Parts: sequence; structure tokens; C-alpha cells
Amino acid sequence: MPTSLESRLRNAMPAGVDFASVRYLRQEDEVVSVRQDVPQPLARGVEAGAMITVVIGGALGYAATCDLSDSGLKDAARRALKWAKLSAGRAVTDFSKIPWPQESGRYVGPEEKPWAALSLDAKFDLMTAESKRLKVDPRVVDWQVSLWHTALDSLYLTSGGGAIEQRFHFLAPDLRVTANEGDQTQTRSLEARAACRQGGLEVIDQVGLHLHGPRVAREAVELLSADNCPTGEMDLILAPDQMVLQVHESIGHPLELDRILGDERNYAGTSFVTMDMLGTYRYGSELLNITFDPTRPGQLASYGWDDEGRRAEKTFIIRRGVLERPLGGTVSQARAGKCGVANARASGWNRPPIDRMANINLEPGESTLESMIAQTARGVYMQTNCSWSIDDSRNKFQFGCEWGRLIENGKLTKLVKNCNYRGISATFWRSLAGVGSAAEVGVMGTPNCGKGEPNQMARVAHACPPARFAGVQVFGGA
Repeated sequence: MPTSLESRLRNAMPAGVDFASVRYLRQEDEVVSVRQDVPQPLARGVEAGAMITVVIGGALGYAATCDLSDSGLKDAARRALKWAKLSAGRAVTDFSKIPWPQESGRYVGPEEKPWAALSLDAKFDLMTAESKRLKVDPRVVDWQVSLWHTALDSLYLTSGGGAIEQRFHFLAPDLRVTANEGDQTQTRSLEARAACRQGGLEVIDQVGLHLHGPRVAREAVELLSADNCPTGEMDLILAPDQMVLQVHESIGHPLELDRILGDERNYAGTSFVTMDMLGTYRYGSELLNITFDPTRPGQLASYGWDDEGRRAEKTFIIRRGVLERPLGGTVSQARAGKCGVANARASGWNRPPIDRMANINLEPGESTLESMIAQTARGVYMQTNCSWSIDDSRNKFQFGCEWGRLIENGKLTKLVKNCNYRGISATFWRSLAGVGSAAEVGVMGTPNCGKGEPNQMARVAHACPPARFAGVQVFGGA
């Protein structure tokens, strides 16, 4: 960061308060997309701004600005101080008693092949070449391939002398194909837009964008003539690209501590998890081990410190099926009187940090996909999420997948389409009967998980192996 910017930001923090911080963010986005072999308009954006937070008299106030001049920053500081004073006596906790982190350090995410190393023309040529490989059959009626790159720089300063600088590069490749015949329409995609990681152009090879396009297109066509998924109670094996959604919706969101405390009930809902469950509740079978791990290199939501300045560490959230701790940052931990993790994050310079899942990973087990299939007398193997519905307490759910194969007497048999399953979060996880090995882990994420008022779209990620569940309600149909 330029020394002059850091000096201006630090000078803007008001004196004579219990605590103050300033969080600066600069983000550049570029989306290169080709649809049906036709280059789409380039999407590009740049934004920068800062948020100043003030704690005084037990209350907290904040204000943000994109005017980074001395006068603009001072005005934001005045507004933050005003809001803090107006909030005195009305806060949900005594913010002056919170032990705000005062750390210093630097984090730089991976980038082996810089995004800027390839010209814009070359990027469009690359996407066009991939697009031309997708029209494998006359029944393919729509196809698209794209790259979404984000470069992000942040600086977090505290009144106690803390200074944390972080730099990130994110790349989200996407590929999808739609086929139609008569009244049948089927879509196949590359990991349902979950093939995103930290890094530069090397992510294209990491996710296999060059390898999977024709296969994805052929599978979209094959689904047109497939039978519907059967209906009934049977075993279910989920591929990593569906396990990502399952972990996200029925573990990540219900364990966010601000949701448990009721902050999200007006917008994104509450949680079936209650405070008295922490440390004792059997969330799943003994095979269920879930970690919060922003330290894993290359995962979409890896970082060195969260947006309240707390150092990121790998922590077990669920161990051998038992819920150990929630996903709560510094403020939520103080409110609840419970240990949490470094997951207070903001989606931009004009949003305050809230509790967000980061890298929520299912730790690998000792099974393999092959062995789990061999152990299944009757079931379905499902890949790639295409629909999701879960109640506002993150308990009862119904999810759909793009692609499925029947399992009969320990072997994969015929292809099936319109695959769906339903369950209740804890009951479902307690039916966990097998977890794949480390060699089968898929590293995926989403760049646009929504939460908060006003809305915040955050990057979250999940590393998951395939997993087997016993006695699940499976059903077919569009």
C-alpha cells in the first residue's frame, strides 16, 4: 500500500475513543464470456473505499466513504463517532469491553500465472476455442464459457497500532451446456459454478476447464433420453460438487453465530441450532468431521486475518459428529460468551463485518468412491447441484442434481435424470455411512453467497470428498 494512503487512513481515526479502526478495500473485476461462440460484452469494474469504526461509551458506530481525501475520511470519522454516541445505551453488548485484536502482518494469496500476463484478445480467443468444442450434437441449443477474475487489496488499521495488509486474486471459470429434444431440456455444467479458487490463470488448469467441456456437453445430450430418477428410500452417494452445497446449506449457514443469536431472522432466517447444543449436540455420525480452515492455500475463502483483525486458524467445528463451536467472530463471541473463529467478514468497503462461513471443509475419511458404491445394494450416485430449497431455520431441505447413476448390487448401472433428495439436517448427517479419501477431495466454492441487511455477497469455499448416506428419501421429476 502507498505510505501516503496508510498515513491518511490512520490520521482519520478519531482520538479519545475506546477503540477505532479503518478498513480500506480496492477491488478490480473483469468477466470474459463467450456464448454460442459469440464473444459477449466485456464486464469490468473498479471500486475503492474505506470504512471507519468507532467504539466509545460501550457503543459502536461506523461510516464508509469512497472519498479518500483527508476531508472525505475525516467526514466519515465524524459520522461514525456520531452513530456511536447515538447508539449509547441501546447496543446489544458493551463494545468497549470487547478485546479488539491489534495485530499486524501481511497475507498474499497465490497467483502463479498473473491475469494480466494474457491480453484481453487472447482471453477471448481462449474462451472462444473452448466454446467451439461444446456443440457436440444438433440437440445442444445453448452453451457458454466464461472467466471471472477479481483482484482485491485490503488494509486494516487499528487505534492500538495494528496494521494488516492482504492481497488476493480470485478466478471463477464457468462452463455450461443445455440440450433440448421435444419437451425435454437438460443442462450440465462444470461443478455448478463452484469451480472457483484463489489464483491466476493457473486455476484454469487446476479445475480442468480444457478437459471437461466435451464431456459435459455429451452428458447434457445423454440426459435427454435417460429415465427419471426413481422414488423411494435408498442409499445416496454424493459427488464432491454436490457435497459442497450440502455442507454449505445444512452446516455452514446454521452454525453462523449471528444467525443463532437471531440477527438474520428478518432476512435470511434463523437456525435450528441453539446455544445449549454447543459442545454436546450430535450433529452427525462419528464419520462427520468439519473444519473451519481459512489457512488452506488456494481455496476461495482463504485469508490471514478476518475483517475484525483476528488471525485465521484451522479449527474443528464438528468432531466425530459432535458440535464443538459455532462460526462467530470477535463481536459475536463477546455477545454469546462462547469461543468462535476468525470469520467476521465484509463483502466490500461499504459493508460492516458479519459472521460468514469461510472455508468449511469435510475432512476426508478412509473410504473410496469405489468402495462406497460396492457397499450399496440399492441407491443413486448424484453429481452437480441444480436446485436447492431449505427452510428458514436451515433444517428441512430439498436438493436437486443435474446427473445421476443408479447403484444396483454394488455397481453403477443406468443413467437417470431429474435427481432429487430431501431430509432434515441432523437426521441426514447422522445417516453418514462413508466418507471418501483425501485423494478424492474436490476443492470448490461460490463467489456470491448472500446474507445480511443490506445484502452482502461473500466468497465461501468447501473442500469435500464424496460421501455415502444410508436410507435417504430420493425422488425424481422435473
